[in-house]
Amino acid sequence: MKTIMAPESPEKTSQVAFSQILLVQTLAQQGAGKVNTTPTTKEITIIRDQLGLIGLRKVTLKGNLKPLDRTDWRLTARLGATIVQECVVTLAPVTTRIEELVERVWRIDIPEMSEAGSEEEMPENTNEELLGREIDLGQVLTEALGLALPPYPRAKDAEIGQTTFAQPGTAPMQDEETRPFAGLAALRDKMSGSSEGDDEGSE
Repeated sequence: MKTIMAPESPEKTSQVAFSQILLVQTLAQQGAGKVNTTPTTKEITIIRDQLGLIGLRKVTLKGNLKPLDRTDWRLTARLGATIVQECVVTLAPVTTRIEELVERVWRIDIPEMSEAGSEEEMPENTNEELLGREIDLGQVLTEALGLALPPYPRAKDAEIGQTTFAQPGTAPMQDEETRPFAGLAALRDKMSGSSEGDDEGSE
């Protein structure tokens, strides 16, 4: 099986999205092939800035791109990257190695949702896209990496401390008091105390 090498991205005068284009017409002539996408140093910098990372290295997207039927295409690949993010607690750098399976299908036609279904109903396979004239491996890589990022990176031994909330001249409010139903619980306790006081006074 031959390797499908995306052409190098042209020199850009501004910081734009990382892009490595495969022409569908050319793919149809070549048939199935291996995908090996490795961004340049400059492209890695663009991806890093787009995703708001401190550091990014060893980025690859490797796998196979195969035809489905006569018109559609399927990508099955492995995304690898080493990222550095800020700890959500201490802001210290947190390094994570990402290894993700990436599956994407491009179809010439995706049947519309049933009119009887809800307008908010989504297709079962959210990895399916309409096939145009191009397949952008750079976009696939960037999107997959963005979805794989840890949402709350935390440095080792980092702990979230107790947080207080207060206006000047008022008593601080603790975390427990900001939780749902905390106000209702306090009101219940107050009313319970008042009821006990009334009972004592009536004796």
